Amino acid sequence: MAPIAVGDVIPDGTVSYFDEQDQMQTVSVHSLAKGKKVIIFAVPGAFTPTCSMKHVPGFIEKAAELKSKGVDEILCISVNDPFVMKAWAKTYPENKHVKFLADGAGKYTHALGLELDLSDKGLGVRSRRYALLVDDLEVKVANIESGGEFTVSGADEIVNAL
Repeated sequence: MAPIAVGDVIPDGTVSYFDEQDQMQTVSVHSLAKGKKVIIFAVPGAFTPTCSMKHVPGFIEKAAELKSKGVDEILCISVNDPFVMKAWAKTYPENKHVKFLADGAGKYTHALGLELDLSDKGLGVRSRRYALLVDDLEVKVANIESGGEFTVSGADEIVNAL
């Protein structure tokens, strides 16, 4: 399966998160993105060094600037369960705009064609690191990393693309 690319419509699928009332919500990705300009970025794993110290903090720090440029939602997806994503989100008390979404079984990641097999590192099948700029479900920017790299999918690259 070819990875998602510029011009593609993002597939629909379900992801889960805990809302402000600490209730687990399972929603469709299309319900979060239809009619909106959204950033969907993904990381191989919650609490992993590059994800926790660089990728996520970049989007939290640039959230106000991204919003000022018309971005409605900033969505972080990881192949982890919603409880892990909730605990990870709590490590960023300054976060006001990034929504942490769980793709527990990796089905949405698979639908995007962005799986990364990290079984040799004991992590199983996860997501490649990427950042997508999506406008009304159509991919406008697809910054997809190779392997474990972090060179093109940061918040700065999305800011520069807007």
